Amino acid sequence: MPNTAMKKKVLLMGKSRSGKTSMRSIIFANYIACDTRRLGATINVEHSHVRFLGNLVLNLWDCGGQDTFMENYFTSQRDNIFRNVEVLIYVFDVESRELEKDMHYYQSCLEAILQNAPDAKIFCLVHKMDLVQEDQRDLIFKEREEDLRRLSRPLECACFRTSIWDETLYKAWSSIVYQLIPNVQQLEMNLGNFARIIEADEVLLFERATFLVISDYQCKEQRDVHRFETISNIIQQFKLSCSKLAASFQSMEVRNSNFAAFIDIFTSNTYVMVVMSDPSIPSAATLINIRNARKHFEKLERVDGPKRSLLMR
Repeated sequence: MPNTAMKKKVLLMGKSRSGKTSMRSIIFANYIACDTRRLGATINVEHSHVRFLGNLVLNLWDCGGQDTFMENYFTSQRDNIFRNVEVLIYVFDVESRELEKDMHYYQSCLEAILQNAPDAKIFCLVHKMDLVQEDQRDLIFKEREEDLRRLSRPLECACFRTSIWDETLYKAWSSIVYQLIPNVQQLEMNLGNFARIIEADEVLLFERATFLVISDYQCKEQRDVHRFETISNIIQQFKLSCSKLAASFQSMEVRNSNFAAFIDIFTSNTYVMVVMSDPSIPSAATLINIRNARKHFEKLERVDGPKRSLLMR
């Protein structure tokens, strides 16, 4: 019997020209940053469905941010827009000259969320941070984050600085998607068991279409705290280059004197990255281990699937 899709309603909101549709197009529609310049303004609400990990489907509502539309969302369309929301993502243009109006609309969203979906998770993206002088970014983001947390009470919000021109966009969206995966703890536990069995330094699980990081396990401390998002960004760009040549990306091995990294198709919805530093373990052994673990992780992706773990032997 096929699995019933588990739909999660996600609202993407913010003032017009704040960058909502650009980030959605990069993450979910394989755009590169420079191509988003040709995107027009969103009219009213654009709906899209994105399948993640088996039967999890993100029901994404990209809401146009022109004043007329925003006012309608809080009046005539209020119940339709805010009912059954699992996640609200509110995007702020860091250089907006109408910050007071931005905050007013955000508070109106929170009031509607409290009334219609009080358990929804809330994320605020302070966007276009690349336009801020580098030595001012930390200070400006911290001030904006403090303001948003204060305005959000009694609800809680998680804030991220983002730009379509670097890895921060992937960091924010990976964190958002992570909150929506129903069996993520089960995935993480089994990923850890898998890493220890094959003696890996680190194992990462990426969503196949977007290359967002959805789970990871590390056995050794790593110096670069932004490596996940950087890898997501690089591989996504490489996949786009492959598609332009009518080729498809399947796997990659990168090796030097310090480590070997393997990226390979794992399940029908994921890629896996395995990092090894033991030179005595041949590539063929790691690739066989990845192949042998696929069937188990395919079962774990199904929310109603068996909850057996990958046991140490």
